[in-house]
Amino acid sequence: MFDIGVNLTSSQFAKDATQVVERAKTAGVTGILITGTNAQQSEAASHLARAHSGYCWSTAGVHPHDASSWNDEVAQHIHRLASQPFVAAIGECGLDFNRNFSTPAQQELAFTAQLALAAELTMPVFLHCRDAHARFVALLTPWLDKLPAAVVHCFTGSAEELQDCLALGLSIGITGWVCDERRGLELRALLPQIPADRLLLETDAPYLLPRDLHPKPASRRNEPCFLPHIIRQVATWREEDPAWLGQKTDENARRLFRLV
Repeated sequence: MFDIGVNLTSSQFAKDATQVVERAKTAGVTGILITGTNAQQSEAASHLARAHSGYCWSTAGVHPHDASSWNDEVAQHIHRLASQPFVAAIGECGLDFNRNFSTPAQQELAFTAQLALAAELTMPVFLHCRDAHARFVALLTPWLDKLPAAVVHCFTGSAEELQDCLALGLSIGITGWVCDERRGLELRALLPQIPADRLLLETDAPYLLPRDLHPKPASRRNEPCFLPHIIRQVATWREEDPAWLGQKTDENARRLFRLV
């Protein structure tokens, strides 16, 4: 079972990142993709991936919240990071019109530039979309025939949005959001519609601690060691064997991110 979304550079992991990785191994997690969200965090993610070579990989990119930071210097920095063997994808990049920490125009500029970079380097893309589906699809579609693969990280969209993403050939990342009985029920109902070879699983740690996890950690912090819980729940709702689903999603991740 492979966790494709861990924010291991978060300050919440500053004191025990190595122990977090070790707990994930003990729990049966077979690999981790560490998310880069801006130039500084992408650099830090690459250092962690190097430190845990063969078990951790990272992404390099600029999250839509940080899109206002995008400039030529940042683009060159991301390009340099992406040339490292343990950097597996460009991202996290995309559009987030929910809070607009960067303006929509800044987000669209940074997103398009990163799609161009991924196409230039023939690298997969780790995508973010929130409250921006139409523009996200419009900007992404012209690049899809130039990209080897892409995954929509932490998908929480509607049935129609899911079908749009699948029609575009995108893989779908599912987090512990689906374990929330208040806001995850619609997504839970959509799980059987995701083809098994397009499904990826992630914790988005330290965020999105599954609400149905018992006992919960005293810190209330999510960790990749809780991925087995998410897999068991998703397998139940898809009516699949958890061990098979863990193996299948591991294979999907390694294929999409071209990991060895």
